[in-house]
Order: sequence, then C-alpha cells, then structure tokens
Amino acid sequence: MNLARRMIVIFLVSLACAGCDQGTKSFASNHLPKNEMISYFHDTVRIGYTENAGAFLSFGELWPENIRFLIFTVMTGLFLLGLFLYLVCNSKLDFLSIAGLSLILGGGSSNLYDRLINDGIVIDFLNVGVGGVRTGIFNVADMAIMFGGVLVFLAHSRKKSRASGF
Repeated sequence: MNLARRMIVIFLVSLACAGCDQGTKSFASNHLPKNEMISYFHDTVRIGYTENAGAFLSFGELWPENIRFLIFTVMTGLFLLGLFLYLVCNSKLDFLSIAGLSLILGGGSSNLYDRLINDGIVIDFLNVGVGGVRTGIFNVADMAIMFGGVLVFLAHSRKKSRASGF
C-alpha cells in the first residue's frame, strides 16, 4: 500500500478509535455513578465510572507515582511513537495489519491522553461476564487495542498459511 493510502487508513482508524473512546469516557465521567456499577442484561454488562492508575486489571496501580509515570506515560508514549513510525515507514504491511496496528495506536493514544490530562489516571467504565466469571473494568480504547491485536494476529496467520501453501 502506498504512503498516502497508509496515512489515510492510519489517520481515520486512529482518530475514530480515540474519538469514540474519549466521547464514551466523557459520557461516563458526566453521567455515571462513581465507583458503583449499574447492572444490565441479567448482570451480563455492568457500567460505572472508575479511575484506574494502573494498567490492565489495575496492574501497577500500587507502584510509586514516579514509576507509574515512567512506565505508563513515558514508555507508552515512546512505544506509540515507534508504532506510528513503523506504520508510516513499512510499505510491506497489508491492510489488515495496518488497520489492527492503527487500532492499537488509537486506543493507546487515547489512554495516554487520559493519563496526561488526569494526573496518571485512565477512566474505565465497562465490565462484562456471566456469574462469577467477569472481565476487569475497561473502556473503548482497551477494546480497540484487543481487537487490533486480533487483527494483527489474523493478518500474520493468513501470511503464514499462504507461505506454507495451505
């Protein structure tokens, strides 16, 4: 894919992802009860405003603030910059890989933006599950990152199966 088309896909996917995430976080912070989950669909979905100073499943939330800043803000920012440069410079990426990596870039950038404007905090508000089997509390950016990872995996698997002749 040529550079102009790659840039359009990167820009549109990342912007749409970050825009949806920030819009839902704004709604959550303005309209949902803080630290209280509201149950829907026979307790399959729970929604409520939560602040997360850590990463996935609050990993690192209890670390000292300077360590959290270094890892979750500085290192994440450097990773996202590297990811952007990789997306722009690698002309051999297929559409599925570009879309998946752009979702990761958009979701990661939106969560990084949260950390920068909210003193290291990311807004989370969704929880799903059945009975005692539940996810952690997450947001739209987290879903985009996970879906982007799945797309990258599928793109890689597709390339491997073509290379092996299956």
